[in-house]
Amino acid sequence: MSDTGTPGTGTAGTVTPGRDHGNTTWVVDGSGIDHLLGKENGRFGFEAGEPALRVAPGTGERIGFETSDEVYRQLHEHKDMQKLTAGINPVTGPVFVEGAQPGDTLAVTIHEIRLKDCGWSVSLPGTGALSAVMGPELFSRRVPLDADGAHVTDRHAFAVRPMIGCIGTAPAEGSNSTIMPAYAQGGNMDLTECRPGSVVHLPVMVEGAYLSIGDIHALMAEGESSFVAIEAEGVAVVSIDLIPGKSIRAPRVETDDEWIFVGLGDPVQQSITRGYEDLFEFLTVDNGWSKGDAYAVMSAVCHSRLGGPTGSADPDPLHPMAPVGAVTLHILPKSVLL
Repeated sequence: MSDTGTPGTGTAGTVTPGRDHGNTTWVVDGSGIDHLLGKENGRFGFEAGEPALRVAPGTGERIGFETSDEVYRQLHEHKDMQKLTAGINPVTGPVFVEGAQPGDTLAVTIHEIRLKDCGWSVSLPGTGALSAVMGPELFSRRVPLDADGAHVTDRHAFAVRPMIGCIGTAPAEGSNSTIMPAYAQGGNMDLTECRPGSVVHLPVMVEGAYLSIGDIHALMAEGESSFVAIEAEGVAVVSIDLIPGKSIRAPRVETDDEWIFVGLGDPVQQSITRGYEDLFEFLTVDNGWSKGDAYAVMSAVCHSRLGGPTGSADPDPLHPMAPVGAVTLHILPKSVLL
């Protein structure tokens, strides 16, 4: 098998129903979705542009955001960045949320992620922690996806763990990049916790919030140090709630058993401080704990780790793919709130 080939599984596209991959389905259509936004609604910025959809929050209506993997298909075909006609990391949307105002928080529940038949492993020259050892040649591999998992080599098939790489709202002014950095409003955070079953909390900076979603991954190593995961096309199915008057300065994610607070800053120590302060405020202000109790519990069981690889500040224009600053994650076990 060539390094740029497809692992020979013999099963790609012939999915056996019933295999449990954690709220992942293999039927990419509009069934069970109230509003399906096709990938033709893809854009290359988080911004308050013409909305693709207007919805009322709190209705439980399910919205499907179809994402695109066209850029990876073209990279696999041409092995040449100069021949691309598709852009990197489009996000689908935006969705205007009725009643959302600056100072509110959007709560986005991820119900499921519907994958298609393949993903992509791609090494972009000059990016990621392995850029020096991978060299100047563009590497690409088609990764079949089926009920047995993601077939990343002839010998290795891993259960898919689909997640959303890009999710965010519009900034107060202008447009946020869909590539880097990560922002207070979200963006290309590349957090494995943005998966089915989680609720992503995002600040609202403009009327309507303008939610956009893109960059689905079938599988991603924690931190995405190589800068590219097993990128995949699919549909993220979500519902939207609004928390009026709740102002947060950075995203946070609620899973079944944890709260994850995103820290953004440059240098990394600033990112850690901001994320830890937000967790502290959650305990003392939102949950009424004493400062002493919050301090002691955080010192005992609230872990911190690095988040995605995109940084937290705008990169140098001469080195647009070199991250500046850090994304850190600060984790509160929900069991301490009982």
